[in-house]
Amino acid sequence: MSLLETFAEIEHHFRPLLAYLPADAAAKITSFGKAKFMQKYIEDVPDEKVMFRKDHSVKLWDIRFNAPIFNAAGMFKLGKGYNVVANQGAGAFLAGTTTYRSREGNTKYKTTHPFLPFPRSQAAINWLGLPNPGHEVVADRLSKIERVKNCPIGISLSYDSVDSNEIALKNMVLGLDMYERAGVDFIEINESCPNVEGKSVSNNLEPELIERLEYISQNFIAKLNRNLPVIVKLSNDTNLNQVEDLVRILSDLKYAGVNFGNTSTRYKELENSIRRKEKHHYYYFYNTFGGGLSGEPLKQTSLELASKAIKSISKINPQNEFHVIRTGGISSIRDIEQSIQNGIQLNQWYTGYFKNFGLHGHDLYKKILD
Repeated sequence: MSLLETFAEIEHHFRPLLAYLPADAAAKITSFGKAKFMQKYIEDVPDEKVMFRKDHSVKLWDIRFNAPIFNAAGMFKLGKGYNVVANQGAGAFLAGTTTYRSREGNTKYKTTHPFLPFPRSQAAINWLGLPNPGHEVVADRLSKIERVKNCPIGISLSYDSVDSNEIALKNMVLGLDMYERAGVDFIEINESCPNVEGKSVSNNLEPELIERLEYISQNFIAKLNRNLPVIVKLSNDTNLNQVEDLVRILSDLKYAGVNFGNTSTRYKELENSIRRKEKHHYYYFYNTFGGGLSGEPLKQTSLELASKAIKSISKINPQNEFHVIRTGGISSIRDIEQSIQNGIQLNQWYTGYFKNFGLHGHDLYKKILD
């Protein structure tokens, strides 16, 4: 066991004590600690690569994923850490989310990249603000990675809300071109981040969302001359009644799939999923920063949205290969089995990943899948 794994195990057992700290102090400590932990984490490569049996792997879009689960966007904003998750046995490595220009991310009340876990509730909330070094830097890093068998590389990217719509869309396509040249295996368009000022989360069929989807389809997807699936990530707060229309639009525009979803801003609605001892932290964070809630409270919603998308595919019968990814509340083999039972073959995790890393260290994929 590495020193980092030992630290994560100890921290996992003591983390519930955060509930006894003042909320502002807890947010400062965990935000600082998370940043320092990730600096060490991306260098802590396991000695051996975990390879699962072929019946554990998933083949979609002619790409073989070592497992039916891998990290969600936001874990590897710098494009570093591939060999860590590849050797753990992850289904893939997803870098980003990146933007055309580099972003410092959010800072408020001397708290940089605000983050706060609720371990008793198996949840977390963050207001990071898409900190990243920009498309060009990350694309260059990804282009130099030596691949591990059955661990494809994906990239999540978003448009810049600071630009006019026309410039933002042109820069988005420039970024997509950079990643295509870098040789990534799949792309995820992030339309679901609630933590950037001036950028609306696409919960419903807004005209602005359709415009962006059409522009990318016409100026990037239509011009591809290799197999490069482009997936759209939509919010966990998406209206369930609009899922079929969203799937139809995406398939008509030749997107390769949809990911439901990301974090949630349904603070009041999800309040009952937060344990009593952690509610003062919960109220403090969303009233002070806003941000997106992740983890266990999103489990049912992510399953409902992704399952509805699967049923919509059966109705629509797209001409191109189209698949659904589920994100939100995934933390156990039971969650993966529920996805499979509903026709969902790929899952992403973030909050559940770090819970399992605290329990099992680098063996986390092996523990839940074997």
